[in-house]
Amino acid sequence: MGVTEGAVSQWMKREREGGGPEALKKRTSPGKPPRLSREQRAKLPDLLAQGAQAYGFRGEVWTCERVAEVIRKEFGVSYHPAHVSRLVRALGLSLQKPMRRANQRNEEAIERWKKERWPELKKGL
Repeated sequence: MGVTEGAVSQWMKREREGGGPEALKKRTSPGKPPRLSREQRAKLPDLLAQGAQAYGFRGEVWTCERVAEVIRKEFGVSYHPAHVSRLVRALGLSLQKPMRRANQRNEEAIERWKKERWPELKKGL
């Protein structure tokens, strides 16, 4: 039937306790209900597909903090960034971590150093 031994064991226990066929029906999971509805969760990938800049962020990187902000703006629901990562992964998406680079970074000078200076230094090792 494609189920685990644990599931069968639970079904047998419910039957022994006199629950009958009603006891075997699917039960809702315990815990608080999700704050986002199924429709809202389904809409989230489309919102994120618009890009981070569409929501006023600099760069096209989605972080937990940014996604939490979009959820708050669009749906009025506040999530802790740590929970956002679980929510996003459950939707089959992934988040990125922004690369930390200095604003004064000079790409041309870096490439020149790699080609000219680094080989000289490497020879001395």
